[in-house]
Amino acid sequence: MDPLVSVLMTAYNRERYISEAIESVLASTYPHFELIIVDDGSMDDTVSIARGFEARDNRIKVYVNERNLGDYPNRNRAAGYARGEFLMYCDSDDTFLPTALQDCVRSMLLHPEAPFGMYRPHSDAAPFVLTPETAIHKHFFETPFLTIGPGGTIIRKDFFKAIKGFPEKYGPANDAYYNLKCSSRAPILMLPFEFVQYRRHEGQEINNTYSYLYNLYLYLRDALEDLDLHLLPKEKRWVGKKNKRRFFVNLIRFFLKTRDVKKVRDLIQRTNFGYKDVYDAIF
Repeated sequence: MDPLVSVLMTAYNRERYISEAIESVLASTYPHFELIIVDDGSMDDTVSIARGFEARDNRIKVYVNERNLGDYPNRNRAAGYARGEFLMYCDSDDTFLPTALQDCVRSMLLHPEAPFGMYRPHSDAAPFVLTPETAIHKHFFETPFLTIGPGGTIIRKDFFKAIKGFPEKYGPANDAYYNLKCSSRAPILMLPFEFVQYRRHEGQEINNTYSYLYNLYLYLRDALEDLDLHLLPKEKRWVGKKNKRRFFVNLIRFFLKTRDVKKVRDLIQRTNFGYKDVYDAIF
């Protein structure tokens, strides 16, 4: 029998989009899936819409959190309900292509050495596997590609549990840390075909530039310390200095654009970015 895939859909005030997202999963050419929808305290009709689909299709399960957890804690909560061998995320404002599950599962089964798969854009090759060492070095020293959101990935549930899921302290950059952690622990399968269609709109966290400003710095600073990224000491120092330089430049740009001294102080406090870091960034 084909392996069960748990499609995880987290939602918060997505009444405008969730019907289309659910319908895209139900239209999959791969039938052996469950769709787990976890609402994070929506104040619109998101839950009633999802319940309507649940009543008509027993592959759909809807859960409602007692309190708002936030994006990535809710993603971890959704994974806790999963029964499938594989986990995939279809966000409630995105849609799957009809062959998304079929193509991803087939590729993962052909490459059992890789417990984690990720969309690699701008490539016409067949799916291919990168070792942790190769993936990390390509990301830092060639083209940064370990930046895809959860919707562009597939992961074995056992591996997801082994790495303890997503971190929850880096806001919209939690997925960046997660991608580094996955690809540094095991081979990664690159999937050179699209399987999710991202929707851009004003209500997305990606528009929170203030949160991104400090969290993009923090996740990489911590990853360099916490994870075995297969980097030589001099390579690690180079990446660390580049991270500090990028944050320092973005901090200056933010101030010049906003003239908001209070927020700049908050950014410095959140990151504990001191004089030594400024020196490292410049020199």
